[in-house]
Amino acid sequence: MDSLPLVFSSGWASGVNAYLVVLVLGIADRINPTTEIPDALQRWDVLGVAFVLYAMEFVADKIPYIDSTWDAISTAIRPTAGAVIGLLMAGDADTLDQAVLGVVGGGTALLSHLVKSGSRLAINSSPEPITNITASVTEDLTVFALVWFAIDHPRAAAAIAAVLLVLGLTMLYFVARLVRRGWRRWKGRGQSVGPARGTRPAPPSG
Repeated sequence: MDSLPLVFSSGWASGVNAYLVVLVLGIADRINPTTEIPDALQRWDVLGVAFVLYAMEFVADKIPYIDSTWDAISTAIRPTAGAVIGLLMAGDADTLDQAVLGVVGGGTALLSHLVKSGSRLAINSSPEPITNITASVTEDLTVFALVWFAIDHPRAAAAIAAVLLVLGLTMLYFVARLVRRGWRRWKGRGQSVGPARGTRPAPPSG
């Protein structure tokens, strides 16, 4: 359970960009091997696949509407990656600890993925590339900095990830309320403009 803070931080980051998390953890473990990071993440084949997928996401994540399509495809991938990283970090722990770390990694990744996907849908309501590029670069930098920081300061990084998760979920809640309110207003306006049922047009005068 000593790995729980690092699993939580990695889970949050995996929900935003799972491939970058694998790259950061694997490269960091190659530069400075540590027992907290499983050796499987530093294998060259794992890093190679993660790099190719990250390069694809790096491009897709910055194009309006393409990013939301990529998020939809990643709905199963990102939480699974968070859970797998949690299980790998559990190592030879007993079954209960492995289950807890897997659930924490996957659950946190799912929540942060929902925040990312929801925020991108809101951004795409005004489709122009500058906002998408800014959001994507900010997310990548945050994931890189948080995971790298978590390797040496797991508890502090977990606290930061928790704050980011709460802020993101709160923002998503208010955005959803605004979207729902706007939809109802638009729907009511369309009904008020159309002719009332059961009425006939007035005959022409003269």
